[in-house]
Order: sequence, then C-alpha cells, then structure tokens
Amino acid sequence: MNDVAAIPEEIIGSKIYKIRDEKVMLDRDLAELYGVKAIRLREQVKRNVEKFPNHFMFQLTKEEVDVMVSQNAIPSKQHLGGSLPYVFTEHGVLQLANVLKSGRATQMSIQIIEVFVKMRNMLLTHKDLLLEMEEIRKKVSGQDEKIDVIFNYLKQFVKEQEVPRNKVGYK
Repeated sequence: MNDVAAIPEEIIGSKIYKIRDEKVMLDRDLAELYGVKAIRLREQVKRNVEKFPNHFMFQLTKEEVDVMVSQNAIPSKQHLGGSLPYVFTEHGVLQLANVLKSGRATQMSIQIIEVFVKMRNMLLTHKDLLLEMEEIRKKVSGQDEKIDVIFNYLKQFVKEQEVPRNKVGYK
C-alpha cells in the first residue's frame, strides 16, 4: 500500500493520453504502475479477452504509434516493447485490476480511476466557465456602437474645454 500511495497523481495523469477521442493508458505504463512485467499483463489480457470489449481496450495502429512518437508522448518505439501496444480506457483499467488479481493492482486501479474522475470534473468545470464567457460575449458584442457613441460625446466635452475662453474680469 505504501508503494501505491507514494505515486503522485501528476505522474498518473501524465500517463493518460487521448487517442480515438478516448482517454487511455498504455499497457506498458499500467504494467509499471501495477508492478508486473508488460508481457505478463498482455498474457493475462489475451487469456481473458472476452472481458475486454472494444470500449475497454484496443490495440494501437502503426500510424497511431508514429504520431505518439513524433509528438513526444513516448520517447521511442522501443519504449513500447517492440510491438503495437494495447491501450485501456477507464473501464479497462478497472477490469485489468480484476484480471491481474493482486492487491497492488487493485489499489493502483482505484487511484487511477480517481485521477480519471478528477480530470473529467476539471473538464466539466472548464466547460461551464466557457459557456458563461460565451454568454457574456454575446451580451457585450452588440454594445460596440453604443460605446462608440459614448466616447464621441466625451470627446466633444474635451474639445469644448480646449477652445480658448474669453477671460472674465478686470483687464
């Protein structure tokens, strides 16, 4: 349990990628977090493939791996272990912990799921802020002409003060 608690959420969050409009984690990263070898993790998945529908897990294509490497999401293709990796969605991460059946995998999957939930909540908060800003923009967008009229009136007052006045009083 101490090993699991020692892993900061930022490290877990940095291992979450967006591929095919899904937030996913690479099999190699999950194996590292769960404390197992990547090849063993893949073996367990292949033995229990019926527990992993397409929306739980999918295998990356060569093009997707190339894009990840070119965008520096992963340092090199060798980092993936020489094969096209599997990636797991939030549901797949939970199912993977059930398949591995270790205490560390269970505890780690709980922590990973919590990070997924926090990310989702942050996105919802940002979405709400964007909607509010859009409403404000709509209210202000039609006011440009009115603001120009106000500035023109203010400029007239300034011009009137610049005109030299006749001095009043004794000469």
